[in-house]
Amino acid sequence: MAREYVLLGLRCGRVLPGLVDAFSGDPSWRSAVASGPLPAPGELAERAARLRGEVASAGLPARRADFLDRQLAALECAMRRLVGPAPPFRTELRAYFDTEVEWGEPDDYRAAHAELAGLLPGGGPLAARMAAYRKREELPRALLGPAVQALSGALRALTGRTVELPAGETVYYELAGDRPWSGFNHYLGGYRSKVVVNADMARRASTLPHLVAHEAYPGHHTERCRRELVQVRGAGWPEHGLFLVNTPECLVSEGLAELGLAAAVGPGWGRWAQGVLAELGIRMDGELAERVELAAARLMPARQDAALMLHESGADPDEVVAYLRRWLLVSEARAVQMLRFMRHPLWRAYTTTYVEGHRLVGRWLAAAAPGEPVLARYATLLDGALTPSAVRAALAIPAGGDTDVNAG
Repeated sequence: MAREYVLLGLRCGRVLPGLVDAFSGDPSWRSAVASGPLPAPGELAERAARLRGEVASAGLPARRADFLDRQLAALECAMRRLVGPAPPFRTELRAYFDTEVEWGEPDDYRAAHAELAGLLPGGGPLAARMAAYRKREELPRALLGPAVQALSGALRALTGRTVELPAGETVYYELAGDRPWSGFNHYLGGYRSKVVVNADMARRASTLPHLVAHEAYPGHHTERCRRELVQVRGAGWPEHGLFLVNTPECLVSEGLAELGLAAAVGPGWGRWAQGVLAELGIRMDGELAERVELAAARLMPARQDAALMLHESGADPDEVVAYLRRWLLVSEARAVQMLRFMRHPLWRAYTTTYVEGHRLVGRWLAAAAPGEPVLARYATLLDGALTPSAVRAALAIPAGGDTDVNAG
C-alpha cells in the first residue's frame, strides 16, 4: 500500500513539476516511474481515489491509514484540478491541507499596528517608521553567508541537546536569486539538506534567526532527518520518504518550521541572536527586534486574506498588493514578491500552510505539561507523523477551531 502511494506521488510529480519536494526512498522506484510513459492527470486522480478505498479496508494502524488517506485526497484534488474544472479555492485548501480557513480580523491587525507604533522609534506614519527600522537592520550581502553559518551552528547545538540528530547529518547553504520564495530546504536524503536563500531580498539581522531555524534547526532539515530515521528506517514506513507539496503534511511541517526559533531558543531569542551575530561585527538591538517580530507575527493572517482575495474574490492584483502593503507594512517590492508567490501555479495555495500551521502547532506547544520543555513538546510532533486532523483530535479542538497562540 505504501509503495503504491509513493509510486503514485512520483507519477503525479511528473505531470506537476515541483510537487515532489523530496524523495529519500528506494531509487529503483523513482527510476521505474521516470522510465515509464507520461501519465494522464485524470488517470492519476482516479488511481488516488481507488487507493483511498483500499487504504480504508487494509487494516492499517489508524495513524498510518489517516496519513495515507489525507495525502491521497490532496493528490486527487491536484490532479483533478489539472483537467478541470477547478474547484472553489476553499475546497482546494481543504483537500490540500486538511483544514478550514477564515478571513482574518482587521481589528486584530489594528491592535498589532498600535503595538508596533509604541515600539518603533521616531514619528510619522507607521509604514514609514517600519521601513526605516527595516532599512537599519539590513545586512550587507558579504555578511549574509557568515551570519547564516554562525546562526546555523548555534541553533544546531541548541537543538541537539533535546532532539537526536543522526550521525553525519549536514546542511549546505547556497545564496541564489530570482526565486518566488524567501528560503527553501532541498532535502537530499541520507540526512543531508541544501538550503537555498533568496539573496535578492533584503536580509535583516532580526529575521535571519527565524529563517535559519525555519529551514534547518529545528525546522525542515531536522524534521526530514527525523522522518528518515524514525519513520522510514526505524518503523519501515516508506511513505515518509516522499514529501509532497500541497498536502496535509506541509501544514504541520510549516507550522513546526515557523515556530522553530520559539521552540529552540524561546523568550529572549533576540538577545541570544544579538550575541551570536556580534562575533561577526553585526550589531542589532535584540530586545527590540524580538518585540517587533512578535507584534508583526500577529499580522500573518493578512497573507491568507490576500490569497482569498486573489483566488476566491477575484480581486485585482493591484488591490491585493495594496492590501498587503497596508496591513503587513511592507514595501511595494516586497508585496509584489508575495503576490508572485500567490500567483505561482504550484505555490498559489501554499500561504495557508504558514498561517494555519503556525496556529495549529502553536496550540500544540501551548498545551505542554507543566515543566515540560517546549523543545521536547516540539520533538514529539517532529516524530509524530500526524495529520492536521490528528493534531486537532489530540488537542480536542474542531476543524477550523484553531486560535492564535504566541508560543514564543
